[in-house]
Amino acid sequence: MAKKTVYDTKTLWSKDKEHYIHPWTDFSTFKEEGSIVMSNSDGAYVFDSEGNKYIDGIGGLWCVNIGYANEEMAEAIADQVKQIPYYSTFGAHTTPPAAELAAKLATLTPGTLDKVFFGTGGSMSNDTAIRIISFYFNRLGKNNKKKIIARTDGYHGSTYLAMSMTGVEFDHQGFDLVPDLVHHIPAPNSYRRPDGMTESEFCDAKVKDLENKIVELGPENVACFIAEPIMGAGGVIVPPDGYHRRTREICDRYEVLYISDEVVTGFGRLGHFFSSEAMFDFVPDVITCAKGISSGYLPLSATILSREIYDVISVPQSKGALFTHGFTYSGHSVSCAAGLKNIEIMERDNICNHVREVGPYFEEQLKTLLKHPIVGDVRGSHFMMCVENVADKETKALLPAEVDVGKRIAQHCQARGVIIRPIGHLNIMSPPLVLTRQQIDTMVAVLHESITETTDELIREGISIT
Repeated sequence: MAKKTVYDTKTLWSKDKEHYIHPWTDFSTFKEEGSIVMSNSDGAYVFDSEGNKYIDGIGGLWCVNIGYANEEMAEAIADQVKQIPYYSTFGAHTTPPAAELAAKLATLTPGTLDKVFFGTGGSMSNDTAIRIISFYFNRLGKNNKKKIIARTDGYHGSTYLAMSMTGVEFDHQGFDLVPDLVHHIPAPNSYRRPDGMTESEFCDAKVKDLENKIVELGPENVACFIAEPIMGAGGVIVPPDGYHRRTREICDRYEVLYISDEVVTGFGRLGHFFSSEAMFDFVPDVITCAKGISSGYLPLSATILSREIYDVISVPQSKGALFTHGFTYSGHSVSCAAGLKNIEIMERDNICNHVREVGPYFEEQLKTLLKHPIVGDVRGSHFMMCVENVADKETKALLPAEVDVGKRIAQHCQARGVIIRPIGHLNIMSPPLVLTRQQIDTMVAVLHESITETTDELIREGISIT
């Protein structure tokens, strides 16, 4: 680990509180409490400016896959800065890292997905997918195929379009959405399926939801279906077996393109560089990715298209016409260098194999939390996990929202040196992929203690738990 810098915490805290608008801020508390200043890091650990050490159980935000403060990554970034830190990739220019990374990604993707468009974040990768798909159908003369089908509790980003595709209702409070463009179908949340319904029957129903929506909107009007292989911020929802393969078949039947949003699941979180085919037995038309593509060291994303889509969009519209989509930092040379180094480190150190070996242990140990009266479900896969907290395990009734159970548990964990993410009644974990069994044991022990402490608090406050 690099030498720790000493910071003036009070001054930084004050500047941040007065001037920085944070994403997903609770203004009711932020204006008084401000932020914890995270100032150093090493492997799976982060340190605040007061020197307190934490296991980062959320990997920054689903993304620091190779771990923090990797010297090899730092050197690769610095070396690229010294050579050519930036050049526009518009039109007839490229840089070595952009070309090399595009070619490398093409070797990792399934099927014919080997055409790569670069951006700087997951929202941008999903916006790009939609804009290109609209262009694709225009080029085919099917100008009415514009509507998008997404899923309740799916998360696809925070730009105007990406948030319109996002089906997490909580995130829409006070903000507008694109009208009549995106239509949502129910999430395939097996934990919340009707009593007496088997998982197979539930899968049948959720697949039918997609077909029914396409027919309702008119296949001639529907452009695409966007879905995360495992739903992330909406609650780490793992679909029933066969769901993705069968929804892919529905899309093929009605000429609807399938976007697999692998912004979270890509680059090893489930033990594979991409999980669509490797884990869920389907090949989409488009894969979007970000986060783990650079392990969070620099902003980078990619929208990866099938050759079939590219063959349509790459035909010149008319003399002098251009493919007028792109961003100043598309294919940024330093970000692409970080992406290349990230993949090199992951392949050399067998990080995907580590996840496949250690991930089941993480799942197994987290399931011991089910002994607690407020833990209704522990779900997920490998290094993408969720604990759902309830008031009644039998009925699955939730605790009152004002109890803020997920936040309470997370605060108790942080006081014990482990960071986990609260989302309402959920606690989510997406640690760096270098996490060891010993660190998993520490995380789970802290969760046990923190859930017990939270349960005792709720009982003292007269909250009913059964």
